[in-house]
Amino acid sequence: MRGPEPLDWDGYCARWSAAHGGYDPRKAPSPVRGWLRLSHALGATVLRAGVRSPNAVTSLGLLLSAAVPPVAVLLPAGPFWAAVLALLSAFADTIDGVLAVLAGRASRLGQVYDSAADRVSEAAWLLAFALLGAPVWLTVAVGGAMWLHEYVRARASVAGMRDIGTVTIAERPTRILLTIFGLLATLVEPRAATVTMAAALLVTAVGFAQLLRAVRRALR
Repeated sequence: MRGPEPLDWDGYCARWSAAHGGYDPRKAPSPVRGWLRLSHALGATVLRAGVRSPNAVTSLGLLLSAAVPPVAVLLPAGPFWAAVLALLSAFADTIDGVLAVLAGRASRLGQVYDSAADRVSEAAWLLAFALLGAPVWLTVAVGGAMWLHEYVRARASVAGMRDIGTVTIAERPTRILLTIFGLLATLVEPRAATVTMAAALLVTAVGFAQLLRAVRRALR
């Protein structure tokens, strides 16, 4: 059965903003804004198809991410198929949030589940790079930096920061792109796994500095 007609882009932005402390996604940097527009289109398509459970979509994305490390090292042209899985997982992870907004199914428990699934998915992607040759210490450092980025934002919200602070260079769309292109690069250059992790650490460090500046401004 055909699902309900979803909100248009402006209506979605209004609800997204209300769920994220008033931050308007239409003012986000162009890569993040483009990703959100694509996510809105995909989420609207899924809703029209009759899918209404955000948690089910979150679980699907988590399963796809869990398959990334073994696929990357066990299958012929494994990094290619791992990149495909990471992309599908990213779409699922993004669609679940869009679906929650469009279908009016957003909940605090769902937000916690979605956030935890994001961290587990990213850990699986990092494990794939370690298995493809990146130094373990470097992948652990990247994972710690990504976790710290999200942890500080969450704690700042608890402390009174009314929105997400700022959209940094190290947001999830950037991590997704680094993962996908990094996996594909290992097909032609074995050292690409290490280079990708080094780039991810640099980007996350810059993003963390941006976030700290916003947190200090918000909580001063």
